Amino acid sequence: MIAFVRGQVAGVSLTSAVLEVGGVGLELMCTPGTIAGLRTGQSATLATSMIVREDSMTLYGFADEDEKSIFELVQTASGVGPKVAQAMVAVLSPDDVRRAITSDDVKTLTRVPGIGQKGAQRIILELKDRIGPPTGTTTAPAAAGAEPWREQVHQGLVGLGWSAKEAEKAVEVVAPEAGELPDVAMLLRAALRTLSKA
Repeated sequence: MIAFVRGQVAGVSLTSAVLEVGGVGLELMCTPGTIAGLRTGQSATLATSMIVREDSMTLYGFADEDEKSIFELVQTASGVGPKVAQAMVAVLSPDDVRRAITSDDVKTLTRVPGIGQKGAQRIILELKDRIGPPTGTTTAPAAAGAEPWREQVHQGLVGLGWSAKEAEKAVEVVAPEAGELPDVAMLLRAALRTLSKA
């Protein structure tokens, strides 16, 4: 399997990035946080996980090995496929996933799109003995009251080439749509629509 990809960023979209490796453009499905760290024309190295299905081969890209290992581990729980696993690492940091599973925190896991109450309980039951304790390598948690989706959408927009000022304005415009459980991808698309109209 392909463990990592290093190459020049040929393009980024809302859900994926294309890295040129040896004259071949490889499309990697990435989280908004990973995409936000990529700049077109610059060199990048992404840890990767390849999912082979009967009708497709999909390469998923991650900012680091820890994120990749959580993505792969959570898929060993029944009912968790690559899309839900990717949503999990998009919404929660690897240590947040470990904390939620080891402390039976169903509420945190249900913040992930595609995971309901029963799904969260099943993930905890199946992975509790295998996930391990938090490693402590994550960044400091956001200040109380801060909304993590704002930073993710902002980073995504800047990663796609908008200025920080334009990104801030777009985040403010879409803020009323966030609700209690913000869907970062949906908010990012809405923000892009407001910027394209401007």
